[in-house]
Parts: sequence; C-alpha cells; structure tokens
Amino acid sequence: MVQNVATQMAELEPEDFHLLSGLEHGMRFSKWVAAGKIPEFSRLDEEEVDYRIDRCMDRGLVERKTIQYTGYRLTFEGYDALALRAFAERDTVEGVGAPLGVGKESDVYEARSFEPLALKYHREGYTNFREVQKEREYTAEKEHRSWLYTARKAAEREYEALEALYPDVAVPKPVDQNRHAIVMEKVDGVELSRAKLDPGQVVGVLELILEEMAAAHRAGYVHADMSEYNVFVASDGVTIFDWPQAVPTDHENSRELLQRDVENLLGHFERKYPNETPDVDRTALAAALAADTFDGVAETA
Repeated sequence: MVQNVATQMAELEPEDFHLLSGLEHGMRFSKWVAAGKIPEFSRLDEEEVDYRIDRCMDRGLVERKTIQYTGYRLTFEGYDALALRAFAERDTVEGVGAPLGVGKESDVYEARSFEPLALKYHREGYTNFREVQKEREYTAEKEHRSWLYTARKAAEREYEALEALYPDVAVPKPVDQNRHAIVMEKVDGVELSRAKLDPGQVVGVLELILEEMAAAHRAGYVHADMSEYNVFVASDGVTIFDWPQAVPTDHENSRELLQRDVENLLGHFERKYPNETPDVDRTALAAALAADTFDGVAETA
C-alpha cells in the first residue's frame, strides 16, 4: 500500500521539490530517468542532485534501478508530494487526515481545509500499467505512457466530469485538481455494497440511483463503471462517485456502457434483495434513461 506522504511534507526543502519535479519531467520520455539527465531536468548541479536523491530515497519518494544505466523515478509518494505541495500553495488543503478509502486505483484521505473535504490520489497504472493501458482509451495513442500520465489523465477526466455534473447530479462537489489528485467535497453515507436496506427501502433507493443516472445522461455523461461500490447511501439521498472512466453521451459506445451500468446495478439489487427487486426489462430501462423518460422501475417491470 502506498503510504501517506503528508507527514513528511514539513521535512522537505525547496531543492527536494526541484529534484522531484525534474524526475517528473524526465519520466515523460522514459520509464527510468538516467542519472546524467537529472541535473538538466531539475536545474540542480550534480553534487546537489546526489544529496537530494539520497534524501528523497530515504523518505520513499524516489526509487533507483540499474539497467544498462542507473535510472531513477518517482514513487507514487513522490508524485503525491508534488500534488500536495501545489494544493498547499493554493490554500486548498491545510493538512491530510485519516484514510477514507484505499483501493487498487485510488487512495482517498480526509483533507483539512475551510470545509470537510476529501483528497483523492489516482493510482492507475503504477502496478498494473499493462492492464490499464489496454482498458483506458486515453493511453492508446502513443507507445510510451508512464503511470504518471495515466493517473494524471484519470484525475483530469474525473474532475472534468464532476464539474459538468455538479450540482445537477448527486456527485461530490469538485474543489481543485493537480496532477493525479483531486480535492472534493467529503460525502457522508454508507457504500451501497455495505448498506442494509429495509425491504420497504429497496425500490426507493434503486430508483434514486437510476434518477441520478438519468440526470447524468441529461448533463452529457454515462458513468461507465456503475456498481455497488460507487454509490453512497445516506438518509437524505444517494451520491454517485468515482467518475474517471465516464464517457460523454456522444461517445460511440455510450449506449452499450449505459446498458452495462444498468445491468451491474440491477444485478447487485437482485443478488442482495431478490424478493424486493422487481423483474425489470433492462434494455427498456437503459433506453428510458437515455431518452429521459424514466418514470420508476414499475414502468419497465
């Protein structure tokens, strides 16, 4: 698991960030940055580079590998440090608290700021880059794509979707974005996968989620990864989160992806609440969401 770098930020000096930024720049061209190139990229002399590399490696921000040459690259902690520094300089984040969620493709922490916020670091591509490269269309156009690019692009796409959807759709309010990280509203609630709905709540919660999917479609987006793990349920409604893979409604596969979202959502309700979930015509339901004619699951049961 990637470690929370926030506790080390006070120890880092401006020259450490010059080194980290230099490696970030060099990783645009190769997976491992040759030692001889780092002074040019970081604008530090060789002696300073050696000192800063030792400091940053001791803190887990940089790693080294000897291939035909000695190369260095950022760890995710090093990339986190660069993003967190940018947020601090913009007064977006004052500190980082406890983890809110840790997964294969993102880590989410409490962010201390002017209001309760969440800090999300995208992790796409670091350990499973080949799989992500096949699945994410934004990695398809060039041969060399570092995991920095993959994770940053995911954050950019998610932030763009949140800005387009909020507040008309129940998504977290976007606040700021830098590199692979997003700062957004901290949302209270229970993940749908862990929620225990009373029999009388099942259809109502299902319809709330479907209504938000319809609202997202009106706003121009299909989630494209809808599941019980991407929905919070609270006393005042539902919130749909995790939008990096969202596609615009004019995407050539948007109807198929919307159909898949419907299948995934209904599949969860049928598995967990088989007696309360109506038998729904999935194709008709997806068509109703796309046409903005959804009027309850009873209409497509």
